[in-house]
Amino acid sequence: MPLFRNATFEISIAKPSGLPPPSGAEVAFAGRSNAGKSSAINTLAGHVRLAYVSKTPGRTQLINFFRLNNGALLVDLPGYGYAAVPEKIRRQWSGLIETYLRTRESLVGLVLIMDSRHPLTPLDLNMIDWFAPSGRPMHVLLTKSDKLSRGAAAATLQEVRRALEPLGPQVTVQLFSSLKKIGVEEAERVIGGWLVPPDTSGEAEADGVASDAARPMGAGGATPEAKTKAPDQGT
Repeated sequence: MPLFRNATFEISIAKPSGLPPPSGAEVAFAGRSNAGKSSAINTLAGHVRLAYVSKTPGRTQLINFFRLNNGALLVDLPGYGYAAVPEKIRRQWSGLIETYLRTRESLVGLVLIMDSRHPLTPLDLNMIDWFAPSGRPMHVLLTKSDKLSRGAAAATLQEVRRALEPLGPQVTVQLFSSLKKIGVEEAERVIGGWLVPPDTSGEAEADGVASDAARPMGAGGATPEAKTKAPDQGT
């Protein structure tokens, strides 16, 4: 069974003080309002209404936690960049997102949602510049790719990959469509890899044997601080 199936709602929080104690690895989903973030979560989970989907951007005002069968959590962050939301609410959302991404020790990676028709907006780039110094992996889903022709989608994918290439293997990019189920297996493979690391015990054991053989007889990483602010909730 795919890793994300049978995810269940756990808790919603509106303030940093409401964050629950860490109880499993967490993967956060972030993106500009109306980029298809909630739809992507629902598609990965095989559940049409796990994450709230609204035709009105800016309706997701809370951090929502969803528990997976293996004990890990998917974390749905408020969408950013919707100008019609009052300034006070935008500041509240920005502080909530920033506090979570800066301080959450159980966070293992970020899935960044971009509309494939409008990728790399200033707010998306701001989020990337802000999160990258954490050293954690980031996977970009270029959503609504079914709205583009095959050639245009491929060109967009290459454009975004080239733009983010300086960040190295920390950032990966793919096409995705909730409607046509494009890229679901690829996303599951990448994100699932963060939650279920490859078994390297055999390599570690081999290294230990080599070290023992070379030892004479009788011989007795901090996370970089982010320097910029999280994306403001305005446009």
